[in-house]
Amino acid sequence: MESGDLKIFQAVAREGSVTKAAQKMNYVQSNVTARIQHLESQLGVPLFRRSNRGMTLTPAGENLLSYADKILTLMGEAAQTTQYSDQPSGPLRLGSIETTAAMHLASFVGEYRRQYRDVQLSLQTGGSHALVQKVLNDELDGAFVYGEADTPELEHINFAQDEMVLISKPGRSGMRELLAQPMLFFDVGCTHRERAEAFLREMGITDYHMMEFGTLAVILDGVSSGLGVSLLPRSSVAKMEEDGRILLHALPEKYRTLEVRFVYRKNVWHSSALLRLVESIKRSMSSSKQCE
Repeated sequence: MESGDLKIFQAVAREGSVTKAAQKMNYVQSNVTARIQHLESQLGVPLFRRSNRGMTLTPAGENLLSYADKILTLMGEAAQTTQYSDQPSGPLRLGSIETTAAMHLASFVGEYRRQYRDVQLSLQTGGSHALVQKVLNDELDGAFVYGEADTPELEHINFAQDEMVLISKPGRSGMRELLAQPMLFFDVGCTHRERAEAFLREMGITDYHMMEFGTLAVILDGVSSGLGVSLLPRSSVAKMEEDGRILLHALPEKYRTLEVRFVYRKNVWHSSALLRLVESIKRSMSSSKQCE
């Protein structure tokens, strides 16, 4: 059993499709299929159930995946230890919720890159839940997310604080009238959406319509055109409010505070690039407290 076979097996298991795994790894699809078949022949058990809807793991496949994750993580850590130095270098894979990437990260990441020019930093955006899962799966080194991930495997560091507000098209409307409009959000799992649903329940509103969009810009354009309302961090909508394109409405105190935290895995070896990033975040938070 080779590490290359385990990487391909892991990719197919995560993607649920040979085609998607081949695209992700930049492999020929027939090669991926052959490597999976070779692995199954070598182990003497089927690892996947095949259907028109994709591929799902058999019990043997689920067992192998747990070991593959551990083995590949250890191999990655072993390779990284040889690259450790006081001057960080190499890849640093980060994730961030889109609102934080747009409003809080530009200057912070820019300063980090000026200090550590040998680090190949990459940043992908997504919802908090999806980003946390990618950190746990070692697809990301760390991520900026809302709140705390409910898992003991992750370390949390405070990064920023924001205020959640309800936004609507300019005009006079009462809160209940606004909440009767469609709610515009990111995909299922969005922290803003979960908070909105809790607020709606508290207001006694059970019949509501959620509309899902892929980007912050589309949500803002939809609200400003009167398509519906949304709950978003104040920092991400301040410019549009100044331009008169949207109106902000304060929420009850229990729904206002929005914590942004950086999460990364505990009890594993970390590259010097990640450790320097963590130190930078802690210094940034310490400086912010001293200025208060």
